[in-house]
Amino acid sequence: MRRITRNTILVILAVVVLLLALGALPAYLKSGDPYYVVATADEAPNESVNTTNLSAQRYRFTTDAVTAAAGNANETGRSDPYWRGPFGVKEGFTHSPFDEFEALTRDHPNATVTAGNDTSVYLSRNGTSYRVEITQAPGSVGGAGTDATTSRVVRPGPAGDATSRAEGAG
Repeated sequence: MRRITRNTILVILAVVVLLLALGALPAYLKSGDPYYVVATADEAPNESVNTTNLSAQRYRFTTDAVTAAAGNANETGRSDPYWRGPFGVKEGFTHSPFDEFEALTRDHPNATVTAGNDTSVYLSRNGTSYRVEITQAPGSVGGAGTDATTSRVVRPGPAGDATSRAEGAG
């Protein structure tokens, strides 16, 4: 094999490996405080979205929170944590709870309630309605420990930051 052919093949393989790494690596990037999707049993003011109509793969964080709430005695549950990642690189490569909320609020506006800076989506499962929101401090939800404040997050701002507001829990 000629030297130039061998070098070309090696460069192509290096590019392929680099692209594969870029696709997998962002899921492992973690920085800042994690975000959670929290579901709490609550009466829906309008309508709610039936979780059986949601794909568990497309709405992983949301369905995890509702499933945890349905199996918890205090009817509150949370999803696994989601870390944004440094420099805003991760969001372009990975699935986030912000993607899920954007889709839910767009596709089901009658199940969405916005009060001030807080946006919640109402989902139902087995006849129980759940208020679902994104938070950074889930408090005692799902065994995360106790915390006196809850930061509710609407959606990321233009610079990749999240708009949040602290409010007393209780």
